[in-house]
Amino acid sequence: MNRRLLLKSAAAVGAVGLAAPMFSKNAFSSSGELNLLMWSDEFPDPVIPNFEAKTGIKVNQTPFSQNEEQINKLQATGGEGFDLCQPTRNRAPQYQDLQVLAPFDTNKLTNTGALIPSMLESATSLWTWEDGLYYVPHCWGTEALSYRTDLYKGDVANLSFGSLWDEDVKGHTQGRGHSFLLGIGLWWDGSGKMPTNRMLDGYKDEENFKKVWDPILAFAIENKSFVKQFWDSADNTKSGLMENDVWIGQTWDGPALSLKKEGKPVNYTAPKEGAIAWLDGLSMLKAAKNTDQIYEFINYLMTPEVSGQVAEGSGYNPVVTGADGFTSDVYKKNFQEAFPGDALSKVWHWPAEPGWYAEIRSQYVQQFQAA
Repeated sequence: MNRRLLLKSAAAVGAVGLAAPMFSKNAFSSSGELNLLMWSDEFPDPVIPNFEAKTGIKVNQTPFSQNEEQINKLQATGGEGFDLCQPTRNRAPQYQDLQVLAPFDTNKLTNTGALIPSMLESATSLWTWEDGLYYVPHCWGTEALSYRTDLYKGDVANLSFGSLWDEDVKGHTQGRGHSFLLGIGLWWDGSGKMPTNRMLDGYKDEENFKKVWDPILAFAIENKSFVKQFWDSADNTKSGLMENDVWIGQTWDGPALSLKKEGKPVNYTAPKEGAIAWLDGLSMLKAAKNTDQIYEFINYLMTPEVSGQVAEGSGYNPVVTGADGFTSDVYKKNFQEAFPGDALSKVWHWPAEPGWYAEIRSQYVQQFQAA
């Protein structure tokens, strides 16, 4: 997860990919369209405008803010009306059950050699199904702690997911329902209050899930008055910090670091239990009508310049070797400050989530939020 180490180790492997032709207008169709079901903040300008201007391909954008929103939309439509969607890596079992995706023709994915090897392996290890590869990486990020530097008065050198439940921040915290619950579990595991193998015991089966999550849910309900808001998008994460009197929260890196980059009194950092890491990618729908445009778009994204633009504009992190050369010093500084010391070695990688896990977790979240 350390970008410099990844780039160093990837140099030899990525050499072939980097030798591939850079994006050029002659390499693509001059017209057509592409229907993209997309995370609302993962294609910052000028990524899509540049693609449209250089190729004549119109990208029709349908944004969403949570994995459940995307899954529900695909389940309702069977994928009709979309060419590409954007799953998070750990949701692979759920998408396999949906049966709305189609495998890529890897011969047409001409720039995969430019991907950081660990990112490519993350995709192939979980998304190579019986008849091929169903997923390519787009960007990665984390979920950790963001806070107002002018309002939060806690010990910023010793932040923990437990900091969200300190008495002096009561009524001023934010998070997603399931993230709050996970964070409590990681806090309790790290402190020795409730060992859970870093919450992995809850992934074994429903019985073990309930054993782990029942006391967590009870604590969260009892202390719900600590929560100022439940966020469900990058935008209301930002508005919570800037307009809704949130002092500290468990959030994605992108929204908080975007505010920090703008000079707002916001910081983002990994807690002592470790930041929670995720990888978002792209998958093709069975119902896709514009397959040539799909490959043109993905090959465009898998270039250092464009991957760097994605990172610079979103606050998330690139998946292509050499992309750092197209990010600013401010971006690099913010990343380093988010992961001080040995923080990268403590990162918690979100495990694969089967359908039963997602269903029962949703029930617990509903109980928490409705309490």
